[in-house]
Amino acid sequence: MDSNKYLEDITEIKSMMSRSSRFISLSGLSGILAGVYALIGGYLGYLILYPSFWKFDTYEEIQLTLVAVALGVVVFAVLTAMLLTFRKAKRSGEKIWNVSSRRLLVNFLIPLGAGGIFVLLLLRLEYWMLIAPATLLFYGMACLNASKYTFGDVRYLGITNIVLGLLATYFTGYGLLFWILGFGVCHVLYGSMMYFKYDRR
Repeated sequence: MDSNKYLEDITEIKSMMSRSSRFISLSGLSGILAGVYALIGGYLGYLILYPSFWKFDTYEEIQLTLVAVALGVVVFAVLTAMLLTFRKAKRSGEKIWNVSSRRLLVNFLIPLGAGGIFVLLLLRLEYWMLIAPATLLFYGMACLNASKYTFGDVRYLGITNIVLGLLATYFTGYGLLFWILGFGVCHVLYGSMMYFKYDRR
């Protein structure tokens, strides 16, 4: 009897230590919605690259429109993640801004910031074929780097995006397709897994 209680106490202590070192208020639903935004953005990208509704006078207009769509997807995804994560943290009684969330944010933003600068340099040098692979690779590395401070599922999302980024680099003509798979389909799948695994408890 005493040994069972002792084991239960150890399990509880381990659980508390894990919760204190990891930010567990990430919302699976925000991942699903980010994927939906990316799928919409990918569809718009397809219409831009293969015009049926829109007509563009110059190649620069196409490029700027694609960048605007991508930025729109990012803004909507970030705002949704912030809103749903804040709501989940409030429900579970966890502070939204603590040591774990700061570590998560810093480790996520370092590779992501480097990737953003790299993509801007690609835009300046007009290496358009490498932009989709670069965004997938750096986003994957950001997820992988930040996964130590949140759910382990984020690690596999990162690895998947890195693999897709490498494939997109090799199959350069299919950048949009890999971008849709990485940011759209993968987010919906992993977000759904996290939602049913953690959010519905």
